[in-house]
Amino acid sequence: MKPVTVSVTIDRPREAVYALLSDLPAHEAFTDHYLVDWRPTADGVRVRMKGGGEAEIRVVEQTPDRIVEHGHDVKDGTHRTTGIYTLTPTAAGGTDVTFTNELRPAGLGERLAGPVVGAYLRRQNGRAMQRLRALLESGAATA
Repeated sequence: MKPVTVSVTIDRPREAVYALLSDLPAHEAFTDHYLVDWRPTADGVRVRMKGGGEAEIRVVEQTPDRIVEHGHDVKDGTHRTTGIYTLTPTAAGGTDVTFTNELRPAGLGERLAGPVVGAYLRRQNGRAMQRLRALLESGAATA
């Protein structure tokens, strides 16, 4: 499946955006429209996706410019997703945030459903980025 990429410009400095994004449990505040039942684990979080399936997500790389997360299916333990946040300061003092979601389908059925899954992820991730911007620009973020 092709990676899904969404972007948003947030009127906050990169340090403030990074502070929130580097705190994985804080992602619940802007992704709970499609990722629910957030529970901490030893090295990340476990979530349930609306519509089925559970995943464990953990951060595998983190710098002020980039955060990389891996997700694996709780049922079979396979590494299925990679999420990459790229943070770029803007000339006006804000931050361009790009999120790329890569999904490795398991089996023929998931490969055939790729276009539908890609559209779903684009919509949900786009909404998450809008919610992230609103959260940070409102000053409600506490990370």
